[in-house]
Amino acid sequence: MWLREDAEGISLSLHIQPGAKATEIVGLHGQALKIRLAAPPVEGRANEALIDFIATCLGVPRSTVRLTSGASSRAKRLKVSGLGAACVFEKLTPRAQA
Repeated sequence: MWLREDAEGISLSLHIQPGAKATEIVGLHGQALKIRLAAPPVEGRANEALIDFIATCLGVPRSTVRLTSGASSRAKRLKVSGLGAACVFEKLTPRAQA
């Protein structure tokens, strides 16, 4: 499952495709949620764009979303605080199925 809840918040397992034409959630990639990012994978731009995108999708401040692993990899893990798993799932899943 791409979403897990623990005492620190929600952990998201993501597969990122940087340099895409548009930033969007496209569905599942194995056990990860696949996201295309318009930002290039240069100097951390894709990571910053990813954090901004997830914060916007969830309607939370950018400061509540942090990259916990995969800074230089397509496989990334984010931690989101301040929301429950059901809320995160509800806000991200319809986008993945659209």
